[in-house]
Amino acid sequence: MLNLNGITVRLGGRTILDGASAALPPGSRVGLIGRNGAGKSTLVRVIAGQLEPDSGSADMPRGARIGYIAQEAPSGTATPFDTVLAADLERAALMIESETCEDPDRLGDVYERLIAIDAYTAPARAAQILLGLGFDEDMQQQPLDSFSGGWKMRVALAALLFSQPDLLLLDEPSNHLDLEAVMWLEDFLKSYKATIVVVSHERDFLNNVVDHILHLQGGKITLYPGGYDSFERQRAERMAQLAAAKANQDVQRAKLQDYIARNSARASTAKQAQSRAKMLAKMQPIAELANDPTLSFGFPDPDALRPPLITLDLASVGYADTPILKRLNLRIDPDDRLALLGRNGNGKTTLARLLAAQLTPMEGDMAASGKMRVGYFTQYQVEELDADDTPLAHMTRVMRDASPAAVRAQLGRFGFSGDRATGQVGKMSGGEKARLALALITRDAPHLLILDEPTNHLDVDAREALVQALNDYKGAVILVSHDRHMVELTADRLVLVDNGTAREFDGSLDDYVRMILAGDDKPAEARGSKKDRKAAAAAREAEKAARKAAKDIEAELATLNAERSAVDRAMFDPSSAEPRFAKLSMTELMKRRAELTDAIDSAEARWLEASEALEAA
Repeated sequence: MLNLNGITVRLGGRTILDGASAALPPGSRVGLIGRNGAGKSTLVRVIAGQLEPDSGSADMPRGARIGYIAQEAPSGTATPFDTVLAADLERAALMIESETCEDPDRLGDVYERLIAIDAYTAPARAAQILLGLGFDEDMQQQPLDSFSGGWKMRVALAALLFSQPDLLLLDEPSNHLDLEAVMWLEDFLKSYKATIVVVSHERDFLNNVVDHILHLQGGKITLYPGGYDSFERQRAERMAQLAAAKANQDVQRAKLQDYIARNSARASTAKQAQSRAKMLAKMQPIAELANDPTLSFGFPDPDALRPPLITLDLASVGYADTPILKRLNLRIDPDDRLALLGRNGNGKTTLARLLAAQLTPMEGDMAASGKMRVGYFTQYQVEELDADDTPLAHMTRVMRDASPAAVRAQLGRFGFSGDRATGQVGKMSGGEKARLALALITRDAPHLLILDEPTNHLDVDAREALVQALNDYKGAVILVSHDRHMVELTADRLVLVDNGTAREFDGSLDDYVRMILAGDDKPAEARGSKKDRKAAAAAREAEKAARKAAKDIEAELATLNAERSAVDRAMFDPSSAEPRFAKLSMTELMKRRAELTDAIDSAEARWLEASEALEAA
């Protein structure tokens, strides 16, 4: 269906795609993934025909229709319903022709084609798609200009889905959706008959929707069968093979260098040394897996406070004289992990702003600890960063009384060390800006973190790193997110914001998903759910311990491998030996190497046990 043939794209003097090639099976649902800035959107634009590659091509069958959302959201006085209907250009043209055509023969062809494309069921399909994306009947009939940018992008997505192209291209379709709309979109895409290429960083979305993963890294693309979990297993195997090949190559390289150094000057062996020098020159270096600073999240732990942090007693909150939420009864303790559920527009952000003390109760009481510090993250903070400033300048402004070392330390917790702290914000990726915003709001070690959609700009690996950092954090967390994987791994309590109030949801996230998909407003099966949430919290603690054990062993392995490499250098090239090994005899070096090899084997066995425990947790 879609063949990508040696696509190369250079932008601003930098190679984004470098001979990228893959053949996508007909009717496949492909998840396009890669780190932030890898070139995913660039590849999608090439496929859509919006960007001409420097070389290569994206080939499809002649006449195939491609559907892709434009960057500009629709606007004007047209309604969402009319905008979606108009997206089927053939239907729209035929409907106009059916009212104006005077040729009986042509009119018969028009009606026949209208029936063939189900033109008369189109209004019902358009309304169903809009409803699934959160537009009730009243909203469907309001002018586009009355909606925010996020809701306009939902209209654009609805129009694209309604047009039913042969190749559906979706670039982060869930960014403007709530959890309910994401679940509906998953269900829609699973039954979509044509080929889909979707850029997404949501693990659950990819596992539930796609049957192939197209991984973009270093300008190259690799196609893997299966969903995201399957891809991760296959990638882990490749990384292990790469690490083993790298270690083996290092040993071979050291042997060749030693032979060349010892035999180049001898006439009898110069020819063999020259031959080995050619072998060494042709040996392509295997890249070492680098530590990625974009995966760095480190929330400073707060000092202890007595519970509760916040108590709401029959509180009401809203804007001007209009309450949005009423009769709120809620208690937040220092170790709480709480997720707010509910459709966009139901009041999740209003409740978050009340808990962050940005709003005050209209009625009822709100009691908060006087010493409590709150860190509140929203997308607006990412958008309002000064593009001309640096991370260091931003942090220095908000930490006025702190020493330069303390400012640098806070930036370092989030991966902004060295030159990264002095780079221009305007040239940073969305993920980097999100990390900077998180660094800014946690500068004074808050007791309560309120995170409103913190993952929108983060790739899969960065999201996983954020989950780990939140689970290591000692304060309370209130999370608003459509990323189910993050909610499941982070939240112990679920609060449903709906029908003008907020109440404890006595069920698991799976219960909530089933409830939404069933179109109900009460969980069908919630018995034992509190026990389940306690078990989930205990499982998270077990996972944290297993993850720490694996990380400690990885550090130990790195140290042991480094020492064994140093011993190898001392054995094969004494002139470059480290001082601690320079005076040892060959027998002593061989003995030490054997000891190190035994220690590495033992550590690897313990690492496998820890990995199994982590997987079980």
